[in-house]
Amino acid sequence: MLIDMSTGRPGAPEDQAARVRRPHDDAPDTVALFRRLAALEDGPERDAVRDELVTAWLPMAHRIAGRFRDRGESVEDLRQVAALGLVKAIDRFDPDRGAFESYAVPTITGEVKRHFRDRMWALRVPRRVQELRNKVRVARRELTQNPGSPEPTVADIAAHTGLTEEEVGTGMEALDSFSTLSLDAELSDADDGYSLADTLGAADSSYDVVVDRESAKEGLRRLPERERAILYMRFFEDMTQSRIADRLGISQMHVSRLISRSCARVRDEVLAERANRRGGGSTPGDRLSRGR
Repeated sequence: MLIDMSTGRPGAPEDQAARVRRPHDDAPDTVALFRRLAALEDGPERDAVRDELVTAWLPMAHRIAGRFRDRGESVEDLRQVAALGLVKAIDRFDPDRGAFESYAVPTITGEVKRHFRDRMWALRVPRRVQELRNKVRVARRELTQNPGSPEPTVADIAAHTGLTEEEVGTGMEALDSFSTLSLDAELSDADDGYSLADTLGAADSSYDVVVDRESAKEGLRRLPERERAILYMRFFEDMTQSRIADRLGISQMHVSRLISRSCARVRDEVLAERANRRGGGSTPGDRLSRGR
């Protein structure tokens, strides 16, 4: 759209030179308002001028937000994010350094892109991985834009982008991280109403027991015969300390001390052995000390 900024006679050469081409109808002439805003101190008058500028440029912010529709976010939310970017642009703009539109468009666009980067991922991934995802996504689109083009391989994408195949693989994995399925979603190929949650396994606590027993096995073998018998009766035959004391002819307090001492010895040996092999580790013998 051409806007005549001259005050001379229509059709004069200076009139033609003064015409300013604006790329969009939502780019109002607010130079005077911005200069007035820059000269005002904080207060009600400045707030009123700022609000007037926001109202004047809001259609442009909404237009920019519309570029990002159909990406999983509602248009209304996108418009709110774009409006926030517009406010930031107005607050930071210096009218002596050029046209506001040239400054506001990248500011608002960047705000919307940051919203997608920081808020819209179902799984939070590092910035580097997000950038790999974008490169892979653009490369796949460019390689398949011609009708009949086959689906590009990892090697094709790597050659097109200059990335390594490992980086391409990381980016392709991230393509599925932007949005997720609900665990209640029914499987498309299931006729009997199975949901995604029905396909998930559960942790088996028996594996922890196996690890604990195998870790403590050598330590138990090195205990004196009486201590091994006491631990066997307590933890495998589920006998109380009183019954063990009656069977062995000793006091219940003595049985308790022997169990505590034996468990501590086995645990310490297991931890020391693991520390020697790995430089530290968990406490697989803790169940023995808690099983009294």
